[in-house]
Amino acid sequence: MAQAKTDGTRDMVKMALLMAMNCVSAYVIIPLPFSLSPISLQTVFVNLLGFLLTPRQVVIAMSAYLLMGLAGIPVFTGGASGPGKLFGPTGGYIFGFMAAAFIISWLRGNNYGFKRCAFLGVVVGIPVIYLFGVAQLNLLTGIGWEKAIITGALPFIPMDIVKCVAAAYITAPVQRAIGGGR
Repeated sequence: MAQAKTDGTRDMVKMALLMAMNCVSAYVIIPLPFSLSPISLQTVFVNLLGFLLTPRQVVIAMSAYLLMGLAGIPVFTGGASGPGKLFGPTGGYIFGFMAAAFIISWLRGNNYGFKRCAFLGVVVGIPVIYLFGVAQLNLLTGIGWEKAIITGALPFIPMDIVKCVAAAYITAPVQRAIGGGR
């Protein structure tokens, strides 16, 4: 009984720490003059959520993140918050973060592997985030699919690949630091 309590507490702390790192990473941005979306560090932590949490834990952590931002706590990219950000032109990326982390977690399984995690981040995570982000960008701005892809996805691909690989690289050390299995 005591072990089950310890595991539950460890899992809650792990979810809270990863969600907090995701919130902090939202402040590390590089604005792009030709795009509504900046480059942010969040891709690293969205991938870590998928690599280190179970699908259920991802849903809990990312739902809490979405609700905090929706309630006005400045946790979205650049310190933004509120329904205007979540349901605005770039809010699709936020929904994409949740979907990508969930799918990555579901596909990852129980065994860590650098190549497997890097592959999932690049081949699954990035396209899922872009799908949600570009779709909402196009829908709400009416700029058309081509311009939405050119301004909302293409400039971000090289850095997002680097961030996915970086997340895969630090997964094992972060797992050891925060303890517990997946």
